[in-house]
Amino acid sequence: MAVYSIKDLEKISGIKAHTIRIWERRYGLVEPKRTATNIRYYSDADLKKLLNISILNQNGFKISKIAELDDYQLRDRVLDLCVDARNSGVQIESLMVSMLELDERKFLNVLSGTIIKYGFEDTLEKVLFPFLDRIGVLWQAGTINPSQEHFISNLIRQKLIVAIDNEMQNISVNGPRITFFLPEGELHEIGLLFYNLMARKEGLDVVYLGQSVPLGDLKVVNQARPADAFFVSFVSAREKEEMEKMFQNLRDVFPDIPFMVNGLQIRELQPKLPSDFTVVSSIRTFKESIRLLKYSE
Repeated sequence: MAVYSIKDLEKISGIKAHTIRIWERRYGLVEPKRTATNIRYYSDADLKKLLNISILNQNGFKISKIAELDDYQLRDRVLDLCVDARNSGVQIESLMVSMLELDERKFLNVLSGTIIKYGFEDTLEKVLFPFLDRIGVLWQAGTINPSQEHFISNLIRQKLIVAIDNEMQNISVNGPRITFFLPEGELHEIGLLFYNLMARKEGLDVVYLGQSVPLGDLKVVNQARPADAFFVSFVSAREKEEMEKMFQNLRDVFPDIPFMVNGLQIRELQPKLPSDFTVVSSIRTFKESIRLLKYSE
């Protein structure tokens, strides 16, 4: 069983520690245990309950009314909201609970309902990417168990691979070639898989290399199948200087090929980019980059 501090609860749920303490005193919504030195700590069950409370509270339920619900009633109200809510924050919070419970069925129900409502692309961009960014930060900080992050990431990865496989049956390749890869040591490929799918939908000739590709291997592949552009993503924690050096190495080895870069670390660190490196922050900016690539042919 995981153990959480009140600051952990604040980071994961978005509810201020001060508010959590008030809810404890007034309504007994969670009941922390205490260490020998009288410091509060919380269990997985406390965290799941608080996330469910947060979902209801964000959607207009008064805390005094939430406090009257037992755990089963609380869960049922949240499940009803997950199906009907328009606020993507509800889906994100619900996915957090699914991750903590390692509940595949609940995760897939939330995901399927969101896809039906918003479509596949919007679900990934507006719900799953913010969710993955959030758990990625928590995982790196040691707040959540890596197995929980891997459980959810693999479910999303499976969905993307099925979508990519379906797309490969239907499209005709008539666009420029783009090579997708993750740099050496980088294993988080959800974003890379998603933009691989988008590239195939746009009719690009895709070479997908996947995780942790050494620079030497990238050179060999490019000699066999020269790229018109590269796409690379950065999620794992890195130093800004290390990333900038890596970019310069890529530019030196491939001086005339444009790069599209994406990922949490690009947004967080905002590294200095060499010429002809473009930050892809959304589907819209990706499609704009593709149009420029097609136009330059």
